[in-house]
Amino acid sequence: MSKIIWSKIDEAPALATYSLLPIVNAFTKAAGVEVVLSDISLAGRVLASQGLAEDELSKLGEVVLQEDANIIKLPNISASVGQLKDCIAELQAQGYNIPNYPENPTTDAEKEIQAKYSTCLGSAVNPVLREGNSDRRAAVAVKNFAKKNPHKLRAFAQNSKAYVAHMEGKGDFYGNEKSVTVAKDQKVTIALNGKELKTINAVADEVLDGTFMSVKALRAFYRKTIEDAKAKGLIWSVHLKATMMKISDPIMFGHAFEIFFEEVFTKYAADFKELGVNPNLGMSDLEKKIKGHAKEAEIKAAFKAVVDADAPKIAMVDSDKGTTNFNAPNDIIIDASMPVVVREGGKQWDRTGAALETVAVIPDSTYGMFHAEMVADCVKHGQYDVTTMGTMQNIGLMAQKAEEYGSHPTTFELAEAGTVTVTAEDGTVMMSFECEAGDIWRMSRVKDIPIKDWVRLTVERTRIEGIPAVFWLDEKRAHDAELIKKVKKYLANFDTTGLDIQFMNVTDATRFTNTRIRQGLNTIAVTGNVLRDHLTDMYPILELGTSAKMLSIVPLLAGGGLYETGAGGSAPKHVEQFLKEGHLRWDSLGEFLALAESLRFLGHKHSDAKIAAVTAALDVANNAYLDNSKEPGRKAGEPDNKASHFYVAQYWAKALAEGSNAELAAKFAPVAKALIENEEKIMAELLAVEGKPQDIGGYFHPNDAKAEAAMRPSATLNKIIDSI
Repeated sequence: MSKIIWSKIDEAPALATYSLLPIVNAFTKAAGVEVVLSDISLAGRVLASQGLAEDELSKLGEVVLQEDANIIKLPNISASVGQLKDCIAELQAQGYNIPNYPENPTTDAEKEIQAKYSTCLGSAVNPVLREGNSDRRAAVAVKNFAKKNPHKLRAFAQNSKAYVAHMEGKGDFYGNEKSVTVAKDQKVTIALNGKELKTINAVADEVLDGTFMSVKALRAFYRKTIEDAKAKGLIWSVHLKATMMKISDPIMFGHAFEIFFEEVFTKYAADFKELGVNPNLGMSDLEKKIKGHAKEAEIKAAFKAVVDADAPKIAMVDSDKGTTNFNAPNDIIIDASMPVVVREGGKQWDRTGAALETVAVIPDSTYGMFHAEMVADCVKHGQYDVTTMGTMQNIGLMAQKAEEYGSHPTTFELAEAGTVTVTAEDGTVMMSFECEAGDIWRMSRVKDIPIKDWVRLTVERTRIEGIPAVFWLDEKRAHDAELIKKVKKYLANFDTTGLDIQFMNVTDATRFTNTRIRQGLNTIAVTGNVLRDHLTDMYPILELGTSAKMLSIVPLLAGGGLYETGAGGSAPKHVEQFLKEGHLRWDSLGEFLALAESLRFLGHKHSDAKIAAVTAALDVANNAYLDNSKEPGRKAGEPDNKASHFYVAQYWAKALAEGSNAELAAKFAPVAKALIENEEKIMAELLAVEGKPQDIGGYFHPNDAKAEAAMRPSATLNKIIDSI
């Protein structure tokens, strides 16, 4: 029997799996395909780090290196320190004997505990599984549905003052970057004033980048944007990615927190030092640290006074609860928050709940330039028209931990001022940087094999699609200059006759893509890993209403396939609603589409008629799901995620019953009949739980029996599915 691995993950997509997976297995097993779970949830990884569970992530890291790998990866939590601590506390409450996370370890034992837990922080999963480059695009049926059923994009004001601010000059990562291509396999050492920070095993033809963010320049930049927001009457909002960039971005977040509330941090500096307050963890953690302190009420009032002064107004995560942009670093994930700024007409929400124009503050110009042009384009030309706009497809360089998202082990907050050197094995200094204490220094790496595959995939997709492809590479950026040389060299190995393949810097590439999109034309963006993440949330959210509806295919270098199901940025709010009123509004279309591609891969690989028939029927079901608007409603009392699974099962069974494979038609004809005839009864049973609180035994680590009962409340549906 063929095998597909389905990742067990977190939050809303994990809840949906309790309902969906039994249906999936009932259908796929009929074609000799079993779908098995692999637990890479945050809780699973925490337990594995302490030796209390199998290390499923490491096992999957071996699977992706095999030619028959077939994995469906749902969005997982890229944990901040706050989320990790909450997860640990929940597991401890459930009886697991695991230690607390030591934020500031002093003993060797505490340092060892921190090191084990640190493997669970940030982008821990993706670098392990992404042993291939990324092919992300909207399925044609999904794009056509969005055009026929457009979601709301709010107009930009005629004289909108909204804009994106990013650093310029020599202060940020872009301005300070140096890059080299390594000539041979060798050890390369990063040192500060001669003291080793890290030694890596570099490989021949690998591109190494070194760069740093000047904290002095960063803090000056924050102050300038705050003053500008005051002067122009704009909401001030900061946009980072502390979940993925787990070393650098929490530090940048902490500096923003300190500068915005500078008077408060100065006044209570001694108290905060005594209590171990770490601004990198945000207001929610600060409130925990000061709880019970004699000055607790006074400190809270001081923060509130700054917010209430509206000088400038601060963007809110939740206006009703008074939760600001500084609540926690994982609340302001840039690739989820910036599309909202564009979608809402350049606006964010203030403390009263009013939507007002914003200055979106993105320190790192490396990708800040993209967001700046997105907002500037809409200020100049107005909002996009969902009914006519074209699409952006993306080929992303991410294999073998390529680029910035693989940089965590080589990112450092410098303990002292001086010279950072990157030295070859023979003692030659490859790069050097003059830095100050507190600066954020990082090395990013791209191996040669992923670059070759990136070029191959670009040529393949460009020929299939027959549209322009643009490498978003800036010859003025040191890293990109090295990549341009390699890409041009490898393009020469392919027949590119008749193909439109261009090179542009980020701003020009954004303008080119947006001009075509406004004309209803399609374009392939060929980007590095961080830009891939930003583009493949921004454009789908504008085009489709969500990035969860994108096809996300990773053709693995070894020959297998990894099928990702979209973004999970809204998943926490979905869980909150489900626990409160039994309604899960998570849309599993990403899972439906990924499953179809995963089965298609198997069918082609094994020339299997049954798998091909099940895949074709799922394609029909997915189209019917869209055509009949069976996506979950937003409010309790409306059909939710569980109901959407029922309808896909019904459409899938009907397509098989009417299909050309006689054996499968005979098997699924009675199933289709039962699902159609019992629709009213099944829907009544599913809707009966709407509006009722749900107990699933845990947020990070649910009780499987409780969660399954909550997500499979229709006895009639369960009986039909379980009898297949």
